[in-house]
Amino acid sequence: QVQLVESGGGLVQAGGSLRLSCAASGRTFSRNVMGWFRQTAGKEREFVAGISWSIGSTFYADSVKGRFTISRDYSKNTVYLQMNSLKPEDTAVYYCAATTLKQVAVRRDEYNYWGQGTQVTVSS
Repeated sequence: QVQLVESGGGLVQAGGSLRLSCAASGRTFSRNVMGWFRQTAGKEREFVAGISWSIGSTFYADSVKGRFTISRDYSKNTVYLQMNSLKPEDTAVYYCAATTLKQVAVRRDEYNYWGQGTQVTVSS
């Protein structure tokens, strides 16, 4: 099992920044790729960004490219999502996820483990 705990959400004005953190524990060898998803009420959970834990290669949804940056810290077993130039449409619950797949993974059903989510609200 892999346990994921997100933190760092909050309320920010449009144009502002937030950094989300996801601390991982448990069977760390099971988390080859880690990702961030987001979901708003009545909508499907959508992929935001992903990172290969071992290689560090990253991939992003088009809607956040150039504004969001995903990174990881080996020593802290933590993945980060730096969110800049935030827009009201970025408002959502953000979820950290991990998958045993060793490839680019952007679908919800490709991820095995999920955190509890953290709310991000961007005011206009």
